[in-house]
Amino acid sequence: MVTIVGAQGSTPREIGARMLVWPDRFTGTIGGGSLERQGLDQARRLLTQTARRHALQDYPLGPLLGQCCGGHVRLLVERVDAESLPWLEPAADARAPFALTARFEDGGMIRAIEAEAPASDSPRIPIPEVRRVSELIRPTLPRLVIFGAGHVGQAVARAFAPLPFHLDWLASREDLRPEASGTRATILSEDELVEAVEAAPADTLFAMFTHSHDLDYRLTRAVLARGDFRYLGLIGSRTKRARFESRLRADGVADADLARLTCPIGIAELKSKAPAVIAVALAAELLKLTEDPAE
Repeated sequence: MVTIVGAQGSTPREIGARMLVWPDRFTGTIGGGSLERQGLDQARRLLTQTARRHALQDYPLGPLLGQCCGGHVRLLVERVDAESLPWLEPAADARAPFALTARFEDGGMIRAIEAEAPASDSPRIPIPEVRRVSELIRPTLPRLVIFGAGHVGQAVARAFAPLPFHLDWLASREDLRPEASGTRATILSEDELVEAVEAAPADTLFAMFTHSHDLDYRLTRAVLARGDFRYLGLIGSRTKRARFESRLRADGVADADLARLTCPIGIAELKSKAPAVIAVALAAELLKLTEDPAE
């Protein structure tokens, strides 16, 4: 496992970015380019060794690797195997945020799971003097439920598949081609879609792209009725929003609840109505929402 544990200046990825490396493949990225090649090479050299289990290495991106971002990255490369189970198993079972800490003692490294994140040694500290690095791990991804499998629904499913969300893609039987890049929609009746809204966990993010305004309305009304959602997005124009607001008010929905409806969806800077652009605009909006702890 290769992890960025320190970053100064302009760097291609942030602290906590990581990749897993096998002799013949890898997954994840620490930013690509020369830095990633160095990380891959160092990880594969470590895999050929028996006694050594970790390496801590500094990479000045400009002078050493010729990358124009010019910052400074500290990488932790470590072997992950059966000896790692004492920290892997509690990490896998965690349901709340935790600190994954590495302590360096007598030439070795000890991993630990802690309730709170102790301060990491600064990347300015020379590597021989580093005693601890720590990062906050959030094991529960934000849950996003999207409804509809038309062109926009497919584009959204493609856009969110690699992003840090737990994606549930639901559609009615009238929708077409409920598959996108290997991700498949779950087909339910319209009544079952409403039941899925009611059964979703608290703080779920919802987005509606169905073929039917009436179905969009039923789903929107169901989300507003439960109240404990984190985001409710409805594809459509300001005119569609006005019509929905009129119907919802007639159904007894308060103005304070209507204010939580997002329609149109996505960041306002992107104006295109192309499905792929709508998907990118929504992704940007929800990434900003879920990455900001104040939201």
